[in-house]
Amino acid sequence: MSRSKPITTTSQEQTIALGQVLGSHVQAGDIIVLSGDLGAGKTQFTKGVARALGISSDITSPTFNILMVYDNGRIPLYHFDLYRLENPDELEDTGIFDVLGAEGVCVIEWGERFADELGDERLDLVFRRRDSEVLSANQTDCGKEPVRELVFYAHGERSEHLLETLFVSLDELACNPQ
Repeated sequence: MSRSKPITTTSQEQTIALGQVLGSHVQAGDIIVLSGDLGAGKTQFTKGVARALGISSDITSPTFNILMVYDNGRIPLYHFDLYRLENPDELEDTGIFDVLGAEGVCVIEWGERFADELGDERLDLVFRRRDSEVLSANQTDCGKEPVRELVFYAHGERSEHLLETLFVSLDELACNPQ
């Protein structure tokens, strides 16, 4: 397992943009597990992945549905929210085992509790809100926005490659701002 250097985002838009950069590199079968407190930016990040896939649907957290399928992009996006699940036996009813490693990308919020069941080939992303570092209200429409620190953990060869590709793209963007 390799760990990335932390990436800091200072707005929802930056978190979405980071998801979009990663989303431009995902392939069918990729698994991305998002961890962090409520409101840490997991769904915003997923919006970026969806945008990169060409998905025009409104992306919301599937907390009560557990799974939302978006299949109007270049590959399907299977967006899971496992927050309400308490034990691994409940995963069977979610449909997760039908789509893991299949023709789309799985983005799984709150999946860290089920890491053993999700397999050895996945990219984990941990979100940490740094609430003590709040930006000015003019940077968001909703008031003050906390700084977020995101750290990626690659498990497996494909995830290592995906992480490497992400950082190359971010370096290129830094050298060629739009």
